[in-house]
Amino acid sequence: MNWAKEDFLQLSGLQHFAFCRRQWALIHIEAQWADNFRTVDGSLMHQNAHDEALRQKRGGLLTVRGLAVHSAGLGVSGKCDVVEFRQDPAGVPLRGQEGRWLPYPVEYKRGQPKAHDADELQLCGQALCLEEMLGCAVPEGALYYGETRRRKPVEFTAGLRGQVQASLAEMHTLYQRRHTPKVRPTKACGACSLKELCLPKLMRARPVAEYLAGALEELG
Repeated sequence: MNWAKEDFLQLSGLQHFAFCRRQWALIHIEAQWADNFRTVDGSLMHQNAHDEALRQKRGGLLTVRGLAVHSAGLGVSGKCDVVEFRQDPAGVPLRGQEGRWLPYPVEYKRGQPKAHDADELQLCGQALCLEEMLGCAVPEGALYYGETRRRKPVEFTAGLRGQVQASLAEMHTLYQRRHTPKVRPTKACGACSLKELCLPKLMRARPVAEYLAGALEELG
């Protein structure tokens, strides 16, 4: 099955969904958003990574920033922070370049490596898009963390690919139903930029949109 473009989900939503299904729904279904230090700091980092004017070639390495990618099979689209194209006989030809090239996606994150695999899932989603678009294998990529200033290599295993596919299938189902999952408070709630909108201690059963509508009626 191929999804129509108007039904594509945002690739960045994979990271939100893996971190918290409710957070993803608040952002991508109910269009709720709030910044905290972490999101602002991360946005500043991505401004540089997404500067499409910055394209570099050094020997057998071509670095492209802000590359738009999509997958009709998965129904998702977005941008890669950085894709390094490395000369390789197993790669694909690129317009204006000699030889064959293999893509190596690099996602920029603030902070340091996390205990969960939300970042890895987002990066793997980028790889699946690149594979569909270019018709070549993308076996590995990397996560760059601003706090450690180091890359963490990520192998796109069959298990990680399966998680991406399963997550996107569930995301499409929830999006089509316009369903926001109920609150399931965890320790991570304290660091979430949406905790004041989500109200994890109060909103165990009511959707945020319903709560806000009620609050506005009371003010009126």
